[in-house]
Amino acid sequence: MNILSSLRLRAAGVLLALLLAGCGGSVELLSNLNEREANEVVSALSEADIKVQKLLGKDGVVNLTVEQAQVARAISVLGAEGLPRERRSTMGDVFRKEGLISSPLEERARYLWALSQELSETISQIDGVLRARVHVVLPERSTGGDPSMPSSAGVFVKHRRTVNLEESIPQIKRLVASSVPGLTVDKVSVVLVAASTTVPSTAGKNGASSQLLLLAYIFVALAALCVAGYGGWRMFLKQRGPRADADADVQEANA
Repeated sequence: MNILSSLRLRAAGVLLALLLAGCGGSVELLSNLNEREANEVVSALSEADIKVQKLLGKDGVVNLTVEQAQVARAISVLGAEGLPRERRSTMGDVFRKEGLISSPLEERARYLWALSQELSETISQIDGVLRARVHVVLPERSTGGDPSMPSSAGVFVKHRRTVNLEESIPQIKRLVASSVPGLTVDKVSVVLVAASTTVPSTAGKNGASSQLLLLAYIFVALAALCVAGYGGWRMFLKQRGPRADADADVQEANA
């Protein structure tokens, strides 16, 4: 009977482990977000019927968790929405006083970087824009009599496929041209790219898949219990056989 009890305990442990594995749990999706970033992500996932939980971490950062079965779909949704948005440097960040004297070349590079970041952030606020990048080219100051190259800028915009931004191109060009010294509208090029639509529209697919997976785990666990019980019974009978014969011999001798 000790062997039977041991086998039953092991089978029960296997069943419990399989059930826990099948049920899954919450996993961390994103971490170290600020409140605005977290709210944008939560809003996008909620619209896709994905449950998300906000956890407050140290220093006021926010961590987000979702059900394990929803991780893949959550990543697809965030990728299609361009979330979380890229963190950009501001003019204040780039030109923060650090006690070091920068060369004119370094100051120029920092200025171009900060200007590009500010313009990219502004264009990102347009409805339907997922990502935006602005590359500004300013001519070197000519020391001789040769005329310098004119200023130019390139703008890359990734937008939702459902939004048409063709009509916004003139406004984007004017915005960039008016923000860069010596830049004219005809020297600004804008490239629009529509985001792919690969996000599954059925929210219940992952839920149904997880239920089928759970049923499969239960079936395997029950099969393991049956095999363990049958093996234990066979072993019990083998041990019981010689003991029964010995008891019969003792009874016959006493008679």
